[in-house]
Amino acid sequence: MTFILETQRLILRQFTTEDASFIIQLVNSPGWLKYIGDRNIKTLEQAENYLKNGPMKSYELNRFGLSLVELKNDKTPVGMCGIIRRDLDHPDIGFAFLPEFTGRGLAFEIANATMKWATEELKLPVIYAITVPGNAPLSSSWKKLE
Repeated sequence: MTFILETQRLILRQFTTEDASFIIQLVNSPGWLKYIGDRNIKTLEQAENYLKNGPMKSYELNRFGLSLVELKNDKTPVGMCGIIRRDLDHPDIGFAFLPEFTGRGLAFEIANATMKWATEELKLPVIYAITVPGNAPLSSSWKKLE
């Protein structure tokens, strides 16, 4: 496991295949299905393949990718957050949390820390944030692209 950063309440670390059962839970949660879409990940093998060919491959190719967010006090996995390289002009930030951990400011906390890490440590000058209409904005301090 590679540690990336920590905040007051959270730890962000790279995924390993040992996180497969958490991935099954997260990608089949109502929020994921509504805002991100069904990835058809139902088995441990499918989840391990998702991790190997997604986040873990991204770490090797880009030095960044989606990572596990866990509570600092007891290491409970609560979501994912990270910088993603897609077919865009610049990388973008993404995150998702289990429903029982939303509404607590956790996504905002880890997204802000991730943005700081990406700009200061990775030296990424521009990072996009993509959302769907109807999804609440993260912060008025983040610049909206038209």
